[in-house]
Amino acid sequence: MNACDNVPHPSDFGRRVATRRRRLNLSREDVADRVGATVGYITYVEERLPGPGTGFLVRLADALETTVQDLMGMTADLPSGEGPAGARPRLERIDEKECWALLGDHGVGRIAIDVADTLDVVPVNYRVIDGRVLFMTTATSVLGRAAAAGAEIAFEEDHVDEAFRQGWSVLLVGPVRIVSSSADPQSLRVAAHAQSWAGEGRDTPVLLLPHRVTGRRILVPGAPGTADGAGAREL
Repeated sequence: MNACDNVPHPSDFGRRVATRRRRLNLSREDVADRVGATVGYITYVEERLPGPGTGFLVRLADALETTVQDLMGMTADLPSGEGPAGARPRLERIDEKECWALLGDHGVGRIAIDVADTLDVVPVNYRVIDGRVLFMTTATSVLGRAAAAGAEIAFEEDHVDEAFRQGWSVLLVGPVRIVSSSADPQSLRVAAHAQSWAGEGRDTPVLLLPHRVTGRRILVPGAPGTADGAGAREL
């Protein structure tokens, strides 16, 4: 056996499975129990297997609360939310604590900035640190110039569950400023080295200090994680 055989080679399919599993905060053991497989096979699926058989694929999609098409990457280039609405959907407010929980400690969202009476919306990588949001940009970018001026921006992230026609959206509004290497704590300076998906050269850390944190969720009774009981506050 070649030594290279011991090195995992994730397929596109395996990466999608692993990403979806982590999004649901599931361990490989959790997925194995849901599917009726061994942990070793789930590991093999995530790290080596280009694609399983149809029967297992259907069970895996069900266990990960998604669709076969999503796991296989067939919808990667399509806009989300094209399907019909779920049965009896309801819209709820999300409290501030849960908004932060949904954002997690990092991800990809969008910022909206008013530039010369024109609204600019830009996708960004972000990191959450102690109730603040850190972005990496360039000093001459729209975000970098806004931070230098102490301008106010809006930041939004959302998630759509195509399989069950539900999802959530979190919105943060507040001023941004450039992180100072001398005045800001070490945790911010370390986090500022996070790499942006847009590539290298983004060496200006910008911090959002939100004074408004709001969220909304669409729930479909009977879908995973949804209580069928009443009590939802409509918007």
